[in-house]
Amino acid sequence: MPSPVKLGLNVLWSTCWTGFPIKVGICLLFMALGLIHFETRIGLAFLMYLASPVTVFAMPILAMVAEPHLGEGAGIALLFLICIPIDIWATGVVAKTLFLEKLRLEPQEGLGMSLWLKTALVGALFMPILWVVVGFATETSISLSHGLFETEMLKAVPVAEKIGIELTLWGGASTTVLIVMMLLGVSLVGRVIRSAAQSAAPASGDYQALVTRWDLMRVPADQGLMLTATTLVGLVLSMLFWSGLPVSTPHPHECCKKPEVKAAPLYKPVDTLNKAEKHVAQLAAQVEAIEKQKAEEEAAKDKDKGKAGKAKPADAKAPVKAPATP
Repeated sequence: MPSPVKLGLNVLWSTCWTGFPIKVGICLLFMALGLIHFETRIGLAFLMYLASPVTVFAMPILAMVAEPHLGEGAGIALLFLICIPIDIWATGVVAKTLFLEKLRLEPQEGLGMSLWLKTALVGALFMPILWVVVGFATETSISLSHGLFETEMLKAVPVAEKIGIELTLWGGASTTVLIVMMLLGVSLVGRVIRSAAQSAAPASGDYQALVTRWDLMRVPADQGLMLTATTLVGLVLSMLFWSGLPVSTPHPHECCKKPEVKAAPLYKPVDTLNKAEKHVAQLAAQVEAIEKQKAEEEAAKDKDKGKAGKAKPADAKAPVKAPATP
């Protein structure tokens, strides 16, 4: 029988990618309908925990451990509930395949439900321990790397090289501890699967018969009904998605609308030169008009001065009357 780590990886990895597309489709539908709003900075962590075979426990652990506000909307709690039957179904499909194809064992009734419950219990107990151990290892390695560069021998190291070396030291240590703890958790899940395999009876028939039986397990008894139901469900979900998508499409708020900016016209050097020549010609005509007007004003002033000079001698020849005596 394979090792516990190999058993755990075979079941967990395949289970993640069996139910993940279905859960992502439901998540996108809820987002389009405006039932889920979560922060972009934890979107990747959201997808990683959504791929978990025990999503109903993984997401609350993420919300408690990481301490950010996971999101808003009733769709998150509803997604938790919908993920339960999807994860149980995916676990059952993968476990039955493993038992028949790899272990040559007869899968028990309710194998998916049993393994899912035990895996969820192991994850609920192990995840807080994983967080505490990895956090302690990270803090300790950071303090040790800082203390290492406080010694007389390494005080002269430049800042850039110091940052790179410290990051490599504590990052390598914390990553190693994380990998070891994850392998330990996978090993615990593998031991759960091994205990279920030890109680299973050997499967009858040769390898080809087992593969045929495994294939027939996936084929429904009434294929026409299954195809019709799947088509109708897909049609309803598609209509809901496209009807709700425009509502959740991001749009600027009324108070934050940006002014409309028109595209700059195409630059044409010839037209620009022609406009410049016309503008220069207009300026020259204006200058000539101003000079002409100024010359006329000066000529009028000279003419007025000449008239005033001729009138002054005539006024001087006029007799002066003596004042009357009493």
